[in-house]
Amino acid sequence: YPYLYYVNDFSGGVCVKECPKLDNLTDVKTLVTYSGLYQVDGSYITSDDIAIADYSYNNDTLACTETLCYPNGDPEESFTSYGVNMGKGFSYYAMDTYELMWRCVFTDEARDAVDAIVNPNDQNNLTSVIDTMATQNEQIKQGYSIWNNLYGDLWVARYYILGLGFGAPLVVGFVYSLFLRIPLVLPFMVWFSVAATIAIVFGGAYYAGELAAEWENADPPMYTDDNIKVAQYGSYALYAFGGLLVIVFLFMRKRIQLAMGCVKEASKAILRLPLIIVFPVIQALGFAAFMTIWTVYCAYLASMGEFKTQQIDTVPGLFISVRYFEFSDFIKQCGWFMLFCFFWSGQFIIAIGEIIFAMSISKWYFARDKKKVGSGAVISSIWTSIWYHTGTAAFGSLIIAIFQMIRAVIAYLQKKADEMDSSLAKAILCCL
Repeated sequence: YPYLYYVNDFSGGVCVKECPKLDNLTDVKTLVTYSGLYQVDGSYITSDDIAIADYSYNNDTLACTETLCYPNGDPEESFTSYGVNMGKGFSYYAMDTYELMWRCVFTDEARDAVDAIVNPNDQNNLTSVIDTMATQNEQIKQGYSIWNNLYGDLWVARYYILGLGFGAPLVVGFVYSLFLRIPLVLPFMVWFSVAATIAIVFGGAYYAGELAAEWENADPPMYTDDNIKVAQYGSYALYAFGGLLVIVFLFMRKRIQLAMGCVKEASKAILRLPLIIVFPVIQALGFAAFMTIWTVYCAYLASMGEFKTQQIDTVPGLFISVRYFEFSDFIKQCGWFMLFCFFWSGQFIIAIGEIIFAMSISKWYFARDKKKVGSGAVISSIWTSIWYHTGTAAFGSLIIAIFQMIRAVIAYLQKKADEMDSSLAKAILCCL
């Protein structure tokens, strides 16, 4: 029973096997309720037309009677009855629908037909009531339309997205790696960037000083003394910052040269190991496979709760039943376990990828004849890492997962502290 048939404008509804298709648009002598179809004399549809899920296991389920839902067998009286209550009760008329995102949406013709029968003079403002019931369906329509248009655009532009989003960066990356291997190109780019940064800072300082002097010598004065001082102090601060940058770059010049050497070697490694660029895609596919299985388990776990019913007082004398899941302590503990599995497995996939990446580069870097090293080194690194270093990745990812779990527990406690409005608990958890 995957479809939802609305019975009130509070999003309450019953699960049905199929969204009903009625040739006569509506059967106002039939009410859709949590206890099944409630029918009076003159109804023509059967349970085969609207198959409703079994809610008999819930003792709080409200059931229609003649007094509650259909006084004197009169459709107009039924509309104002306790059970229907102008679209705010626990039952509603059988109407022609169409399926939209697993919801049974009333057709406009069916709504007009119901309007004409149960409230011919609109004395109870039925049109606005049904429009209210349809508001959520219209919002679903709009959301579905936006998603449909977005998906359509993505499908039409799929070749451009793959080409510009994956192919072009791949080509640019290889070209850039080749470009960095040209002698003096990488040192020129790095040292030019360093010199340009220092020059921009000193240029800004000089400009601020000249601007302050111009404002001070202006006749008549156009700026206040405070404005002139701000410009002067800004100039001094920029000169000081520029001098500090010069000192830092002088002390870090060997580190910068080492970093340039690493970049140059990395560009050589990428050219010799082209398969290593594709490896993150394989890693992402592995994570997607894990997430698929993990999501299925979480969905089954979420369905293990116990159905409860909460009575909400909407208007004086009218209570609406709202269903929700209540989870036992065991289910909650299983939820925390699934969260830990997510943290650990995610970090394990990242860790094993880092080991494979490092081993591939190491095999190339320490090889005596680098020309003989190719993408085969990446494949052998995958096998070696999985066979010999899985435990290392699992242990390291376990440590990270434990700390992530501690942070998640603290975040949960912070939420509970906000609900209790406890200042002391908020302060302690904030420090943690």
